[in-house]
Amino acid sequence: MGERGEVFSSKVVKDDRTYFFNVKKNYHGDLYLNIVESRPTDTEGRYIRQSVIVYQEDLGAFIQELQKSLDYIKVNARKAPARRIREEE
Repeated sequence: MGERGEVFSSKVVKDDRTYFFNVKKNYHGDLYLNIVESRPTDTEGRYIRQSVIVYQEDLGAFIQELQKSLDYIKVNARKAPARRIREEE
């Protein structure tokens, strides 16, 4: 087990954002999903991290609602303009 309770971890890197999908185990042995978005700030070496925790007993409902949202996006999204990459200082 990882030092922060991780039993499984994966990540997606897109442009200046990194998404982490961490399965963790609490001290009772229960599993939960921790989704983290990390992106750099304007200060060198500093990052903004935002996290969502989904407990094992809530995963079914979470996935169901997530899938509804993804289906909506697939049907209704227009082609998004390319994101501008931050200019180097």
